[in-house]
Amino acid sequence: MENIGGVLVSGAGPVGLLTALGLAKAGIKVTLLDAAATINDSPRAAIYYPVVQDVLERYGLLADALEVGYQSTEFQFRAPSRETVIRISTTILDGMVAHPSNLHLGQHTLAELVLRHLRRYPNAEVRWNTSVVDLAQDPHGVTVQVDTTEGRRALRAQWLVGADGARSTVRKLLNLPFEGHTWPDRFVATNVRFDFGKYGYAPINQVSDPVNWAVVARLGQDNLWRCTFGEDADLDEAEVRNRIPARYAAILPSTDSYEIVSAAPYRVHERCAPKFRVGRVLLAGDAAHVCNPCGGLGLTTGLLDATMAADALYAVIAGEAGEDVLDYYSRERRRVYLEVTTPLASNFKRLLSEKDPHKRREDEAFYQLAADDIDVGRRTLLYTNAVAGNPLPARSVAA
Repeated sequence: MENIGGVLVSGAGPVGLLTALGLAKAGIKVTLLDAAATINDSPRAAIYYPVVQDVLERYGLLADALEVGYQSTEFQFRAPSRETVIRISTTILDGMVAHPSNLHLGQHTLAELVLRHLRRYPNAEVRWNTSVVDLAQDPHGVTVQVDTTEGRRALRAQWLVGADGARSTVRKLLNLPFEGHTWPDRFVATNVRFDFGKYGYAPINQVSDPVNWAVVARLGQDNLWRCTFGEDADLDEAEVRNRIPARYAAILPSTDSYEIVSAAPYRVHERCAPKFRVGRVLLAGDAAHVCNPCGGLGLTTGLLDATMAADALYAVIAGEAGEDVLDYYSRERRRVYLEVTTPLASNFKRLLSEKDPHKRREDEAFYQLAADDIDVGRRTLLYTNAVAGNPLPARSVAA
């Protein structure tokens, strides 16, 4: 058995990487494990709200992210069937938040950026091709069995963070159910080269339609866009991919040529573990909770999990707090998911695909009010701040 000490983090997505970076910056020994050979580059989250930019700044990541990403200050609500286009500017948040804009950056690009920073710390190690297959814990530490390219081996540390995604092995090994539901439709996330800006689209667009709804967002500094839409869950993946040109014909604003760079059909869920701590193991991000991607709240919530998990573990290891701070982490981040994340994400999904004409008119009226009334607009844009939740009680947090 290899006694590596410190904290093991399972999962090298942005949540696991940010958790590891927070611990490394605080001087804690951290070992990051991932079953893959490298960072996953499939189409995933792409927009980072002001509250996430605060986190990136705290961790010394924001300047680098701004260099490779794209900043926007306009959001649009579109209802093509009624020729409705409503514009809301984030500049109304000037003086209220540190970063009154949205940052556009592919999730894999953010992960690569965090990884570069993590590698600067001698107390941090990343092990690829390393899958957690079993775990056991006692009052003094956690022992995990991992499969590697060289066979199975045992690793022991003081603590373990499971940030290994919606199908989390760590969560399953803790025998925790994943309570909630799966939506009856399928989402299709595509990355496409098409000049949406030529047709008046903002960098972020909610396209509301009972059938051909979509979320259209610019991904970065070049003309690559994310176009996500819904499909029939009964179709197999091959048929979903075959139908993309027909769906684009209904969604895109013109018949101009386009280039599909990548496409990923997937099922979406609203699910949550009953607790995010079991002994010396914490859960964070999609391993703890998942929501549909409308509104971009899944990764937003996960990144805020990461900062609190790192802070809580630092406080315990440094002797600044008792282990009850880990229970607080579990309760508070679960509360945020149940009271903020999943209700908002579910409402965004409803708003995009609403079929009731009366409710659709109500939705349009709300967005028009948000565009016309600065106070309503500010409250609408600041909804994402609630995913930060309440801070840890009386603790020491390393800068």
